[in-house]
Amino acid sequence: MASESQPEKEEKRAYPPNNIFIGKKPVMVYALSAQLQLTQYPEIVLRARGRSISRAVDVAEVLVHRLGLDSYEIGPITIGTETVGEAEEKRNVSTIEIIVQRKKQGK
Repeated sequence: MASESQPEKEEKRAYPPNNIFIGKKPVMVYALSAQLQLTQYPEIVLRARGRSISRAVDVAEVLVHRLGLDSYEIGPITIGTETVGEAEEKRNVSTIEIIVQRKKQGK
């Protein structure tokens, strides 16, 4: 029965392929990955938590102003809080989602 509950966890955490989770890698690694994703999708979502939030903002700025050559723009930005840990070790962690999208041709 344990094997049946495992796929449920995977489905619960499944995100679309155009989501990029920002961690501890260098900014340019994420920026180039995002640029590659933008060739396949009209928009991508940069997601980060805690101390990685500033890196996510840097990735968005590098992507739009350096790599984008005026073809990308920053869309809606969502901020929030997640509770992580269990029992006495529960704590709140800030989160951010930054949407970067291709500019519309009519603008």
